[in-house]
Amino acid sequence: MKITEENYRTNRGHLRYLEELKKLSIKNRNNPTEAEYIMWQFLRKNNYGCKFIRQKPIFRFIVDFYCRKLLLAVEIDGNSHDSKKDYDQHRDRYLQSVNIKTLRFTNDEVLNDFDSVLKRLLPFLRGDVTK
Repeated sequence: MKITEENYRTNRGHLRYLEELKKLSIKNRNNPTEAEYIMWQFLRKNNYGCKFIRQKPIFRFIVDFYCRKLLLAVEIDGNSHDSKKDYDQHRDRYLQSVNIKTLRFTNDEVLNDFDSVLKRLLPFLRGDVTK
C-alpha cells in the first residue's frame, strides 16, 4: 500500500511509515550523537509519565524522539541541518498536519545550555502546554 497523508494511520491507530526506514532508524538508534544520547538519558529518566521512542519512523521521515501520548516530536539538529532548512520545514509542516508538535534544539543547546532546553521542554512534559 502506498502511504499517503490520507492514510497515515493503521487500522489500530499506529502511525504508518515507509518500511525501508525501519533499518535506518535501528542504525540511528545504535549510533546516537552525543547530544541525542544526553537527551535520551533525560527523557527516559524524567519523562513525567510520557514514554518516548528514539528514532521513530513516521510517514517518510524519522524523528529523533517521539511521544505518542503528547503527540510530540523532539529533534536535535546538528550542523548538517543548516543545509536542510527547507526539508525540516516541510517535515514539520507534515507533522503539524497530523497533529504532532515538533520541538527543535541544536546540538550546541543540548551540549552547552541544557537549562534553556529544559525551559522549553518541561512545560510539554508537565502538560502545561496545550496545542
